[in-house]
Amino acid sequence: MTAPDPLTTAWTSAQVEVMHALRDWALGFAELNRGFAAWMRLPASDADALGRIIWAAEAGSPLSPVQLARGIGMTTGATTALVNRLEAAGHVGRSREHPDRRRVTLRPSPEARHRAREFLAVAGTGIAATLQAADPAVLRATTEFLGRMTAAAAG
Repeated sequence: MTAPDPLTTAWTSAQVEVMHALRDWALGFAELNRGFAAWMRLPASDADALGRIIWAAEAGSPLSPVQLARGIGMTTGATTALVNRLEAAGHVGRSREHPDRRRVTLRPSPEARHRAREFLAVAGTGIAATLQAADPAVLRATTEFLGRMTAAAAG
């Protein structure tokens, strides 16, 4: 079976609505990240990286520079420069917590965590309320669908 041609396939109205909703979410999330970047007085790429570092640390799974590089789609060299900027600004620190002492762990500074919480207290409450109110079955189905869409977009 051949894959459908995205330009000539007749899409249902529900499929078009999903694509528009995904686009709108992506635009909204990008705007949220730009707001966080402005709040932290950082370039958007640095704010995205800092957000990922904070989120991972809050989840109890702090990132290594290599994991961060994969997540943000940058080379390890470019990620090192980015982490150096974040460290020089006092937003992150590097530590060697792993039994393999060569492995570096990225940790947000207490001030960066505090500033991120301040931002999310204003900008993230609607998202948090929506997630808290969602039916667990809908969340599971959404996560599964978005995972497939992400994989399809990655090729």
